Amino acid sequence: MDPIREHLHRHLDELTDRLAEWVAIPSIAGDAEHQGDLRRSAHWLAGEMRAAGLEASVLESGDSWAVLGEYSAGPEAPTALVYSHHDVRTVKPEEWAETEPFIPVRRDGRLYGRGASDAKGQALAHVWALRALRDLDGGAPMNVKLLIEGEEETGSPTLAALLEKHAERLACDVIVFSDTVQWKADAPAPVTSMRGTVNATLTVRGPDRDVHSGVVAGTTVNPAITLAHALAALHDEQGRVRVPGFYDGVAELTDERRSEFAALPFDEHDWVVRTETRVVNGEEGFTVLERLWARPTVEVMSLIAGDPLGLPRSVIPRDATANLSIRTVADQRIPAVAEQLRGFFASVLPAEAEYSLVIDEAVGQEPYESPSGPLLGALERALERGYDLPVRGRMGNAGGGPADLLTRTFDAPILFLGTGLPEDHWHSSDESIDLRMLHSGAASIAHLWRELAEVLSARP
Repeated sequence: MDPIREHLHRHLDELTDRLAEWVAIPSIAGDAEHQGDLRRSAHWLAGEMRAAGLEASVLESGDSWAVLGEYSAGPEAPTALVYSHHDVRTVKPEEWAETEPFIPVRRDGRLYGRGASDAKGQALAHVWALRALRDLDGGAPMNVKLLIEGEEETGSPTLAALLEKHAERLACDVIVFSDTVQWKADAPAPVTSMRGTVNATLTVRGPDRDVHSGVVAGTTVNPAITLAHALAALHDEQGRVRVPGFYDGVAELTDERRSEFAALPFDEHDWVVRTETRVVNGEEGFTVLERLWARPTVEVMSLIAGDPLGLPRSVIPRDATANLSIRTVADQRIPAVAEQLRGFFASVLPAEAEYSLVIDEAVGQEPYESPSGPLLGALERALERGYDLPVRGRMGNAGGGPADLLTRTFDAPILFLGTGLPEDHWHSSDESIDLRMLHSGAASIAHLWRELAEVLSARP
């Protein structure tokens, strides 16, 4: 067995136990009641970094805390900046069946608990990769800075300010982004693109107050129906978004990119089982993987009107609200998409319906594509050695993240290396991480520092 894989395999139980201890801290983003837990989570990670031989600092960032771990191989060595996060999504405990959200349980080769995969497992894999190199080689062959933020799940609203404040300290030659999924545990593939994301809230108003339907039914605007008509107009029968101009900025899929996706082992039934989506549909003319990684989408995340909970009152509601998630791709830009959405809803909503459309452009995230070349080759070699399997094809990441912000701030290319899987239930109930991914992911990270050091040191 590869010495790095063997070393991490011998310590996998200890790594899993450490991850379980961290997952037990409910570092829920955007919840004032858990602000202290976010601080606790940051300090826990800082302690783990120090135990691995890193210098660690806890940095205030908005209403949360980021952690910066620094390993130095010397002033002449190249430098990598790692990005991930330790905050987690809120939970609905009543929907969890395998365990309570913050009482981690190891079962059937998985560790269950909120944040196990998204993204505490990913961040801890980096710490233990450096620990493995310390034990085997005396240390990593390059400088590594781990920036683990605490606001990712709320859109990283103060990350830009944090990066600017510590820009000199965070300067780097390459960025490794670890908040992504892999294709399959037995089929590693490099992620080479990330979709952008922006959220919007559409509220339609009807009467001045909730009104008994027996008094006004059939004579006034029903905001729930009006909102439903507007949302139904978003897509045509072929699954395309009907917002005028929406596809104008979308980069055409190249034959090379299609081939990279097609090289991945994909089976539709397997995909439906793994993601628990029941059926496959979407934009006609594109494969499932092309829709996931290279096509933009508009999805409804929630609908609220009337009395969704409790006893019904038989009233026409005062208002109805929908939360939308828009995923963008190269070469779309958020300001243009926002204007297109505003124009669309202005055209489909009737004049008698008052409405508001709030688009969170300030925390929107633009798409990003990794450049081809020696750095990507280094990532592919690291994955093959870390997984002890050949790389087949290349993939994208369907979700978003602050990749574009990071690359613009530091003028450095980004490589994606995550340890999650589509079946890990991110943001849902019974989130878990496959312990094979924790092992192979950490091994891949350790190999990546060896591969990148060689490539970067060879540059003039």
